[in-house]
Amino acid sequence: MSDVSLPAPVESRTTSRTTPRAAAVIPAAGRGVRLGPGAPKALRALNGTPMLIHAVRALAASRAVSLVVVVAPPDGATEVKSLLDAHALPERTDFLVVPGGESRQESVKLGLDALPPDYDIVLVHDAARPLVPVDTVDAVIEAVREGAPAVVPALPLADTVKEVEPAVTPGEPEPVVATPQRARLRAVQTPQGFDRATLIRAHETVTDNVTDDASMVEQLGETVVTVPGHEEAFKVTRPLDLVLAEAVLARRRLNDGF
Repeated sequence: MSDVSLPAPVESRTTSRTTPRAAAVIPAAGRGVRLGPGAPKALRALNGTPMLIHAVRALAASRAVSLVVVVAPPDGATEVKSLLDAHALPERTDFLVVPGGESRQESVKLGLDALPPDYDIVLVHDAARPLVPVDTVDAVIEAVREGAPAVVPALPLADTVKEVEPAVTPGEPEPVVATPQRARLRAVQTPQGFDRATLIRAHETVTDNVTDDASMVEQLGETVVTVPGHEEAFKVTRPLDLVLAEAVLARRRLNDGF
């Protein structure tokens, strides 16, 4: 039957053309020395499953994310690909593994370069944040779809923060030089979401004072906005964080059958 005699509904055709597609880039090339010797941080086991797999599943849990690009250690792409193949992942999501670079910035750029052209929204997510809830992922994507060039999930600070003059020798007393207003400060998490063209421009032009991808967009003079983060999207950096992450997973299994 021809398209002329049975056209698709106008609403469906419009939606398929205008709804921006979202992809996620997960840089997982770091060694994670603060967790001690052994496997790279992203491959450390959390409840018997590598943190990277938890992070990939967390991003793929969003129905708005149709592609996840994992940026592996430069010599570990084959290992990471085998790891993804060995674990159950959502069938509706595509997965791609590419080798990373020597720095996080370089690895994210390599992940960006691997994206097909039909993705307009890019999430950049730390593999060391394996427990980010899907509601947070969706909130970031929605804010980009509404027109924000860059979006970061963030939490208010519970502690008072002091600006200090760093000591020359570690462990020495450090004089306080200022106390920032806590109400104006936020602890930033991932995934950070971006208009793809804006993020590519940032990676092509910004090389200094890079703390995260959002800071690169700030240096372009573009507006970065925040959406509410979540306490379970914490970064697993030290051994104590692994204990906390295990506790979160245990609670999820008890309450949600996760």
